[in-house]
Amino acid sequence: MCGRYAATANPDELVLEFEVEQDRTAEPTRSILKNPQQPPPGRPDHNMAPTKQAPVVLSRAPREDRAAAATRQLRLLTWGLVPSWAKSAGEGARMINARVETVADKPAYARALAARRCLVPARGWYEWQASPTALDAKGKPRKQPFFTTRADGGSVAMAGLYEFWRDPAVTDGEDPDAWLTTFTVVTGPAEPGLDRIHDRQPMVLDRGDWDAWLDPATGAADALGLLAPHEPGRFTAWPVSRAVSGNRANGPQLLEPLPAEELVGVVDPETGEVLGPPA
Repeated sequence: MCGRYAATANPDELVLEFEVEQDRTAEPTRSILKNPQQPPPGRPDHNMAPTKQAPVVLSRAPREDRAAAATRQLRLLTWGLVPSWAKSAGEGARMINARVETVADKPAYARALAARRCLVPARGWYEWQASPTALDAKGKPRKQPFFTTRADGGSVAMAGLYEFWRDPAVTDGEDPDAWLTTFTVVTGPAEPGLDRIHDRQPMVLDRGDWDAWLDPATGAADALGLLAPHEPGRFTAWPVSRAVSGNRANGPQLLEPLPAEELVGVVDPETGEVLGPPA
C-alpha cells in the first residue's frame, strides 16, 4: 500500500513541471480535517497523510460547458476517495489506495477509472519494512521506514483516481462545502528490490504516459494498459528516521538517509543483506 508520501513542490513548480493550464489551488475547497492542516494545503509537505488535502493534476472540461475541451488543472483534493454514492464523507478513510488488479471491477473505482483519472505529484513515498531479525517492545517485527524516489531524480507521478461527493446536508450547490473532491492512489505489486521493503507500491507513470492517462477520452482498458509492469531500476530507496511514523512530523530532514550505525535488522533492498545488529 501507499499510506504516506512527500509532496515537496509548491504550486508554481507543479504548474511548470506538469504543464498545467489552470492553477486552482487558491480556490476554497472543503476539508474533512477537524483542525487546520499543517503545513497548509498547497505548501510543501514532507509527510503527506490520508485525509489531508494534496495537490493533484487532472484534466476536466469547465463545469458550465461540459462539451468544451478539457483543460489541465492543478487542484487541492482530499486523500481518501469517497464514492459519489457514499452515505458519509467518512468512507474515504478506507479508500486511500486502489489495487490495480481489481480497480476496474470495484464499484467504488470503476467509474473513476473510466473518466476521472489524475496524477498525484510526489518527491517519493514512504513504506515500512518488517525486520526479519529484530523485534519491537511488543515482540513484533520491528518496522523500519524507507523513502523511495526515482533513480533519475525526476518527479514521481503516481497514478490516481478522483471523485466528487455531494453533501445532502448542504442545500446550496454553489457553496464550496456542498462538494468534497477526493482521490486515491493506484497500487500494484512491488518491483524486484522494492519488494524487500513491502509487497506493494504506487503505480508511477513515466512522463510519456501522462497525457494519455489524464485524457478523459482514454478508455478504461487503455488506461490500465499504461500501468503495465516496467523493467526494474526506475527507483532507489533508503532507510529514514522512524520519526516519519508520527503524523505531525514534517520537514526535509525526514528524507535524509538513516546513518548506518542506527540500522537495526534492516534488509538492503538491492542486495538482500541484513544490515545492523539483529536487535
